[in-house]
Amino acid sequence: MSINSLGQLYFEQLQIPPKQSRATKENEEDTSDDTTQENQEELGLWEEKFRNFVDVKDNGPASIGLDFSLHGFEHVYGIPQHAESHQLKNTSDGDAYRLYNLDVYGYKIHDKMGIYGSVPYLLAHKLGRTLGIFWLNASETLVEINTEPAVKHALTQMGPVAAKEKGRSQTDVHWMSESGIIDVFLLTGPTPSDVFKQYSYLTGTQAMPPLFSLGYHQCRWNYKDEHDVKAVDAGFDEHDIPYDVMWLDIEHTEGKRYFTWNEKRFPNPKRMQELLRSKKRKLVVISDPHIKIDPDYLVYAKAKEQGFFVRNHEGGDFEGVCWPGLSSYLDFTSPKVREWYSSLFAFSVYQGSTDILYIWNDMNEPSVFRGPELTMQKNAIHHGNWEHRELHNIYGFYQQMATAEGLIQRSKGKERPFVLTRSFFAGSQKYGAVWTGDNTAEWSYLKISIPMLLTLSVTGISFCGADVGGFIGNPEAELLVRWYQAGAYQPFFRGHATKNTKRREPWLFGEEHTRLIQEAIRERYTLLPYWYSLFYSAHVASQPVMRPLWVEFPDELETFSVEDEYMLGSALLVHPVTEPKATVVDVFLPGSSEVWYDSKTFARWEGACTVKIPVALDTIPVFQRGGSVVPIKTTIGRSTGCMTDSPYGLRVALSTKGSAVGEFYLDDGHSFQYLHQKQFLHRKFSFASGVLINSCADKRGHYPSKCVVEQILVLGLKKQPSSVTSHSPDGKAQPVAFTYCAKTSTLNLEKFSLNIGADWKVQIQ
Repeated sequence: MSINSLGQLYFEQLQIPPKQSRATKENEEDTSDDTTQENQEELGLWEEKFRNFVDVKDNGPASIGLDFSLHGFEHVYGIPQHAESHQLKNTSDGDAYRLYNLDVYGYKIHDKMGIYGSVPYLLAHKLGRTLGIFWLNASETLVEINTEPAVKHALTQMGPVAAKEKGRSQTDVHWMSESGIIDVFLLTGPTPSDVFKQYSYLTGTQAMPPLFSLGYHQCRWNYKDEHDVKAVDAGFDEHDIPYDVMWLDIEHTEGKRYFTWNEKRFPNPKRMQELLRSKKRKLVVISDPHIKIDPDYLVYAKAKEQGFFVRNHEGGDFEGVCWPGLSSYLDFTSPKVREWYSSLFAFSVYQGSTDILYIWNDMNEPSVFRGPELTMQKNAIHHGNWEHRELHNIYGFYQQMATAEGLIQRSKGKERPFVLTRSFFAGSQKYGAVWTGDNTAEWSYLKISIPMLLTLSVTGISFCGADVGGFIGNPEAELLVRWYQAGAYQPFFRGHATKNTKRREPWLFGEEHTRLIQEAIRERYTLLPYWYSLFYSAHVASQPVMRPLWVEFPDELETFSVEDEYMLGSALLVHPVTEPKATVVDVFLPGSSEVWYDSKTFARWEGACTVKIPVALDTIPVFQRGGSVVPIKTTIGRSTGCMTDSPYGLRVALSTKGSAVGEFYLDDGHSFQYLHQKQFLHRKFSFASGVLINSCADKRGHYPSKCVVEQILVLGLKKQPSSVTSHSPDGKAQPVAFTYCAKTSTLNLEKFSLNIGADWKVQIQ
């Protein structure tokens, strides 16, 4: 990598306004810089007009920029959020990638304009090296990318030998920010895993989520009242579909005043929460950053009294229109404001809330309906007299931080929070989950959600998802089924719809479609032990949960541009069906020395090839990688909390060498005891020479569990065994019942019971 090789280092210093400057210089009889400032004035660099808005820049233009040349690289990724391909595109003939958090309803796809969040972090990958550039700046930022592929260089040479020597690709990345300082971190890898760790040292790892939040979430704008909530909740039980969280949008409040309840629609919120609690379910409600201007609204009155709102350029409280009408905006960049906001979540303050209520931060770009580009004016003033232009992209980050802290404080530091945010920045992973915002119920939005989530994942934000079914519009039944199948294999799994759309609870599309959606959601719950273990790895080791193929197969050029399939951890490859009326999909199975097993049919495939997989509407192509062990739940409850003591199974997929390894993580699923008291289980499963061993992966952890492994499925066992015995910790050997299918080379062990947290082995002879 070389820096400033194109000479684009740029740093504008803060200046005195032209009128003051001229007055000073007239007195001093010095007019040396007058021409520059007059030119800047003519160009509108001191005062910009956008429709009816005038952006006065007190210190003049203050932009910065720098270029980086990446030698030998032509694959670059990152800088979310854009509804674009995972691999970043060449911008030399079009728009630069813009990082500027905006509320964009039904955003365009394949567009480089900024949407809800910004992470100014880019990764580059080539054979033998991965690196990262973290441009720490929260003002509006543009990124230009110019890639010259190796082939182009080679064609300009005189012959094959010269082409071989000099035909080297290069990518130039030019960062430009409206304000701030040049503060850039270069992450040198050399592996993808190394870069993820290096970035996490700077911004933190993914927060360990409470287990319930990995289940299915049901949301719409809006569930009308307590009776509606009760009916939807009962509908899931009636149709035997598990779910964990009911969500309430803005209409649950009294006139969009957050931390209140609409007394007509939700007269008894605690009773409603007790109903959900009885089934071990949770409630999430919305809390936006705009506060209705109403002296009788306690939250507004207290914030006004203490000067906790963002100020306008003239020094008064900034006022803008949002859901409640005229509103002021809390200044979350102030530690005092964050501390006060956190205190609002205390049970004694937030009337009607209980410990199963969690939070959703929306509209926090911030969204201002009549503002420039539907956001706050850049010359609004924050704590410490910083202009909004300096920190626009980090505003929502600070709201999520304060919300997460509030949920921790209300439990006296004992319980993990769950906070979903729409706006985000580098490091938002420390405070919860992110989603892709107001998508549309069209096939193209289902398809683009995969690269969007992969980009979030490699930039540190593992807990991410897209609204299942599409937020805007009415999905046809086939699209809804395919979206549930995709969402079940993505980290944050929530169905959501805007108001005035048709109701779309999973049982409203006919018996057959109900069954297919039920199957997809139940498969999610089957895999929860694997999901939870992956999130632990993200939390402690910075490894993404959802991974582009190039992360797992960094030495295989064919994987570098793949974005229609991905890995979940290192064991599962998922290829969602994203085309209507599809009957077959082409699935690329990477790895010349790998073997893959269809998770439904157990068919075995060699790696490094593309295979045609038939897909009826009940099929989502998922393959388990040879050499892996995936822990599952063998029985499904109506929520994660109802499955705490249910038994486990192991899916053991053998490599070409007949071996396999996997990990399993377990704790209480909700508290910080895993951290403070080391109350957790971290186990390792290994299979070699016909012996499956369960051993301790981290001796620091201790967590008593009654749960047992009651089923083991071994894929790729080439001959039928004569006997199978289990060996418990006390040395007792017990025969194990088994069935073997020669057609699929699968061995199924059942009717046994071995504690998940104990050392034991199973011998196949």
